[in-house]
Amino acid sequence: MSTNALDSSQLRLTINPDSLGFSDTSELLQCTLSWIGQERAEVATRFGLDMMQPDYHLFVLGEAGSGRTTLLHQAMTTTAATRQPSPDLCYLYDFISPERPLALHLPAGQGRMLRQSLMQFAKSLPIEISQCLNGQDFKLHSNDIEKNFKIATDQAYIELDKFAESLHFTIHRENEQIVFTMLNEKNEILTAENLLKLPKIRRVEIEQAEQELREAIEQYFGEFKRIEKERSQALAVLQRRLVQPILNLALENIYNGLQQELKFNDRLKTFFSQIELDILDNLIVFQANDIEEEKQQTELNRIFSRYLINLVVDNADVQGAPVFIEDNPSISSLFGSIDYQFENSKLRTDLMRIRAGSLLKAHGGFLMLHLDDLLTDDSLWIKLRRFLRSKRLQIEESGSLLTSSALLSLEPEAVEVNVKIILIGSQSAYYDLQEIDPEFMRHFRIKVDFAASFIASAETYQASAVLVANICTAAQLPHFTAAAVARLLEESHREVEDQKRQSAIFASTEMLLLESAAFCNSRDGHRVEVADILAALQARLIRHNYPDLRLQETILEGEIAIATHGMEVGQLNALTQIDLGDHSFGTPVRITARAFAGEDGVVNIAREVDMSGPIHDKGMLILQNYLTGLFAHIAPISLSASIVFEQEYTHIEGDSASCAEFYALLSSLSGVPLKQSIAVTGALNQYGEILPVGGINDKIEGYFRLCEKIGLTGEQGVLIPYQNRSHLMLDHSVIEAVKQGSFTIYTMQHVIEGLALLTGLPTGISTDNLTNDYSSDTVLGYAQKTLLNFRRACQLQQHPRNEHRRLPTRSGK
Repeated sequence: MSTNALDSSQLRLTINPDSLGFSDTSELLQCTLSWIGQERAEVATRFGLDMMQPDYHLFVLGEAGSGRTTLLHQAMTTTAATRQPSPDLCYLYDFISPERPLALHLPAGQGRMLRQSLMQFAKSLPIEISQCLNGQDFKLHSNDIEKNFKIATDQAYIELDKFAESLHFTIHRENEQIVFTMLNEKNEILTAENLLKLPKIRRVEIEQAEQELREAIEQYFGEFKRIEKERSQALAVLQRRLVQPILNLALENIYNGLQQELKFNDRLKTFFSQIELDILDNLIVFQANDIEEEKQQTELNRIFSRYLINLVVDNADVQGAPVFIEDNPSISSLFGSIDYQFENSKLRTDLMRIRAGSLLKAHGGFLMLHLDDLLTDDSLWIKLRRFLRSKRLQIEESGSLLTSSALLSLEPEAVEVNVKIILIGSQSAYYDLQEIDPEFMRHFRIKVDFAASFIASAETYQASAVLVANICTAAQLPHFTAAAVARLLEESHREVEDQKRQSAIFASTEMLLLESAAFCNSRDGHRVEVADILAALQARLIRHNYPDLRLQETILEGEIAIATHGMEVGQLNALTQIDLGDHSFGTPVRITARAFAGEDGVVNIAREVDMSGPIHDKGMLILQNYLTGLFAHIAPISLSASIVFEQEYTHIEGDSASCAEFYALLSSLSGVPLKQSIAVTGALNQYGEILPVGGINDKIEGYFRLCEKIGLTGEQGVLIPYQNRSHLMLDHSVIEAVKQGSFTIYTMQHVIEGLALLTGLPTGISTDNLTNDYSSDTVLGYAQKTLLNFRRACQLQQHPRNEHRRLPTRSGK
């Protein structure tokens, strides 16, 4: 069991530019842009978008920057182009319940045509009707009606006058009333004084005559009203007879502008019939002689506003099904709203102030939403859940407007909405929702899982190069040489720390592409070269690596104790990674261990003060169990030990230091010193087998840079898990140092393999020794001896030896 030193050729994947098959990316502009490495996501997307059944919405999960939004938008647009255009949606005035506008779907483009026709109808018809009702033809016929009315009313008055005269009364009109006066035998007015002088019987006769006259006057007014009603009816019939042809022609023109099938639309036919009746019932408004001109116009505007439609969804200019991306979802932007305005300190609204939201606009098509945007508003989430369940949408007023100051509240008719929702979210959010809101997730039956990385191949390299070409063209950037593309691809491997896989986070590639092109432009270059990419990477490092440099300075100045030469007992350098979000880097940290006789086991000091996480604590327990297993043949083990990350004042998490902790503890236990020039990283299981760790490149480069500044001696190096070999994408400075022999990278598959390297002594485990009784001149043999001494010390403490005092002999008295 021994470690292996890696050759410099194993430390990085190098891509040959000649293998890419082009000289620069301008040659690739005719190539089709594909879903690079996302074949599974593409298949799921195509299936989901083509699935017409309800509740087959798409949940797209993956990391930001993976191109999920762009690729889904392209797929939505492509699929939508094969679909029939979605219908228009308009709201009509409800003559029976004005507060409940009626919804009407029309074929795409017909809504705009109908709206324009009705606007022209409302503009021209009042003029035509007014001209008709104020024209000579109407006046001629209405004069005949008025003449007949006057003859009939005059005749009735004459008859009343004769009757009054027969009763010795005289009558005359006064302020639309009839006043009568009693006459005596001489046809003179009978005064009240003379009336009282008459005999009683005569006064009774006069009273009876007066009563008869009053009844006759009442009958006269009844007859007058009847004649007036007949006159009004006659005039109304005349108005209708003259206006009806005009109205029929106007409505017929609207019908002729619509598609044939709409002529049989029941709702539209009913609406036009109600318009016709409403106009005929309000013809009096069109006669200017009865109403002031300004008031007449206001009343006409009010009446004809009822005939206009509110085209809330207009698909006249949309080719195929609609595609919407809602970047700022709210209740109003997603579900629609009703606008209000203040008039005389009161809120007013009408059907023309109804506004459609994205869901209505995307009816028959696709709508993309981002989950994070929805989760910021509980009421929005609840409303969306309700919509997904009912498949119906009703535009509602904002709750803040439903106050006593509103004169009228609207309840637009709810409509069926058929829309395919594409919801963008993270992987963790997807599984969280599966657990906490399964009812919501039941509606998202298509899972589109975007991978964070994919296996690299000649095809993926070619597709990546095509992507670079398209970005360069879209952003008007100089194209990349094949060597520059190869360097971009290598950086993609570096991002996922894998020589066999590429990163699927193409946003990072695009960012490096833009920054490299900027350096190319600064030197007036025509093509982006490798030097431009290296300059961009170096500039980015300088912008972000101050914390890294400052930490190295504290080590070099001795503020943080790190030894890179010599040998020490119970002390070793572990490799750690610090991730600041915008920059990550590696640094060594000193691990120390102390072992002594006792029964407390291994104490993790960081855990005792709540500075370690569960993964680190788990690694410590695994370490302790493995150590106990190594010496199970001398059980019970009496051991108290402590392990700590020296000068570490932040939270510790992860198990990648488990191997280093094991070596430090075993060194303290055996008294065998460890090489301080070799830093260690690696996790282990309960059988001592080494497990791979993350951040391997940052860890190695961080320790290398420190050793380089201190001075490379040829003794420095790192010990890493064997499985991390394929994850190496190291900087060329590290590779050059390894090639020259001034720095070494060792690998191990089992934790025992590193003992010989770090101590220079035999480990004590071999294929010949299967008894676990370790030789005394080995590392494990020294540790075994120490443990036996610890056990005896603990046993003596628990069972102290009895003191024997010699009794005096008889002769000694």
